[in-house]
Amino acid sequence: MASSHLLCNHSLFFPPSSKNSHLSITPPTKLQFQRTPFVKASRKQLEIVYEPDESLNKLADEVDKEGPFSRLTLFSPCKINVFLRITKKREDGYHDLASFFHTVSLGDIIKFSLSPSKTKDRLSTNVSGVPLDDRNLIIKALNLYRKKTGSFNFFWVHLDKKVPTGAGLGGGSSNAATALWAANQFNGCVATEKELQEWSSEIGSDIPFFFSPGAAYCTGRGEVVQDISPPLPLDIPMVLIKPKEACSTAEVYKRLRLDQTSKVDPLTLLEKISRNGISQDVCINDLEPPAFEVLPSLKRLKQRVTAAGCGQYDAVFMSGSGSTIVGIGSPDPPQFVYDDDDYRDVFLSGKLQIVYLSTPLSQYISEALDLSLISIKN
Repeated sequence: MASSHLLCNHSLFFPPSSKNSHLSITPPTKLQFQRTPFVKASRKQLEIVYEPDESLNKLADEVDKEGPFSRLTLFSPCKINVFLRITKKREDGYHDLASFFHTVSLGDIIKFSLSPSKTKDRLSTNVSGVPLDDRNLIIKALNLYRKKTGSFNFFWVHLDKKVPTGAGLGGGSSNAATALWAANQFNGCVATEKELQEWSSEIGSDIPFFFSPGAAYCTGRGEVVQDISPPLPLDIPMVLIKPKEACSTAEVYKRLRLDQTSKVDPLTLLEKISRNGISQDVCINDLEPPAFEVLPSLKRLKQRVTAAGCGQYDAVFMSGSGSTIVGIGSPDPPQFVYDDDDYRDVFLSGKLQIVYLSTPLSQYISEALDLSLISIKN
């Protein structure tokens, strides 16, 4: 998978590119992945933590001694929509879109271990409110893989969640792509990455993008992915600001009025970005007006970020169907999000960068990651 999940060099795994034999990626900042100390659950504790007891790892090792490995830890990046045009409503009730998707250096860490169970996967996470059953796209992806390949592997999965939910950042879709890729590794790579990408559209429109090199022009429902050469420099800084409230994607589309959307040709937007980089005039999101109706405070947040920036940001826009506001051009959040009590509970992630698969793997490993933190165990 030519995406920023992970590939393999003794102690580190990245999905291999379907187009290049070496695979590379521009790194996020050094990942700080540590096990959460295990605390016995009480009625007041909502956090579910992965057991650090090594007996689990030893049991995983015994599941398939003949397999290439029994544990795998992967980085699952999120994405932003630099522009998002909605072009028409389809007969099946979905909408056709045209969007420039790009991965960024914020992502989750997912740990996979082979389970002795032959009937059920087990999912845990570090945050509350994330479904742990087959409503979760990770479990859906593992079920899909078994259905398509006839694999009998089941897994213990721990999701170290960094990407907020309901944010328009594709965190769940990325997790699903990562799970498909991981399951295929455990099963000896019996499926091609093209097959994984095609299968993934059955459970989510955004999932196929995460099998791309990290920059793609997506059409259809989002599942038609055209890889594009990296049009943006690697050192573009950005901030993500998400209010506590989420936007219902269904409600946003319900309020969408196609006669009031932009009429700009999305290919023209892509050409402008390739030629001149990101500016406010190319960061068009047709879902902003209906999202601002659903969540009026989101419109005020965008206005305040734009005004407070005073030219600090090259562009300020909403990603996906919301509710994340993206500021491109500066790594520093506006001061008001720290000072104003109204924004006390916002999700804030600064000093982020664009992510590509264009850096030599050996360089990425040496510069980006502590190999003791992201590893594969034989």
